[in-house]
Amino acid sequence: MTEVRSPRPRADPEALIASARAGNARAVGRLISLVENRSPELRPVMKAIAPYTGTARVIGITGSPGVGKSTVTSALAAAYRAAGMRIGVLAVDPSSPFTGGALLGDRVRMQDHATDDGVFIRSMASRGHLGGLSLATPQAVRILDAAGFGLILIETVGVGQAELEIASLADSTLVVVAPGMGDSVQAAKAGILEIADILVVNKSDRPAAQQAVRDLRTMVAMGNWEGGWKPPIVSTVAVAGTGIDDLTEKIGAHWSWLASSAELARRRRARAREEVAAIAVAVLRGRLGGLPGDSRLDELAGRVAAGQLDPYSAADELVSG
Repeated sequence: MTEVRSPRPRADPEALIASARAGNARAVGRLISLVENRSPELRPVMKAIAPYTGTARVIGITGSPGVGKSTVTSALAAAYRAAGMRIGVLAVDPSSPFTGGALLGDRVRMQDHATDDGVFIRSMASRGHLGGLSLATPQAVRILDAAGFGLILIETVGVGQAELEIASLADSTLVVVAPGMGDSVQAAKAGILEIADILVVNKSDRPAAQQAVRDLRTMVAMGNWEGGWKPPIVSTVAVAGTGIDDLTEKIGAHWSWLASSAELARRRRARAREEVAAIAVAVLRGRLGGLPGDSRLDELAGRVAAGQLDPYSAADELVSG
């Protein structure tokens, strides 16, 4: 006889939030799942947590695949835990082509923190979203903030030139490069150098490390840095913990600069603006039925593809209903 599972009970937003704020990792995970699944219960949750947000520091860690972003993230988590901080880690993985879920690679590589109640690690699927992040990432940051995590580390997918989105979400953005991979040149070409608050040359025990540092110094010297902050360059061997103290010192200096200027408030307003706009667009698309697979959108798309209608007129028809 086949066992019939009863449907999962609806979440009690207030109870979940209280449990998350009390340190229950399962409650935090379930709240983030509401975000990822775009649950109808998400709206009351986000309304209830709003008064508890705005205190966490958010650090974004980006760079090309293979430079050691996960190792740097893990080393930073260990350093800040030693200082007594609760750490939330959002590791945005490429989506599985079979399930659409995260591949969990970063969580596997951060097993050193698996038994630490003061570190919460969540792998989130990018689900094909460009920019190196998941569409759910901003709301997940809010949940970790409300749950009392003083520091949130966001590690992006590692998709090169499309990763600039992290700069709009983080208070401090770390761009990680590795010697011998052409990353210093690629960083300049991709515009990633412009979003860096701190440049990290990881795997600096390699022979080409000093050349990578020199290249980056030259590029920074040529840059036009507004507001008085010029990104420092930190050399690390994250797998051995070398240079991590220097890196946390530079992160602290950047935070002090943000807090003493109008830049922190500006960045956080920009973050909220992007978040509100993204939600509004998603709501509008839902109301229009303008989602992939929708018959009306498919019909209009067919007419555009056949040259019977221009895309602007098709969009006007879709919006006007």
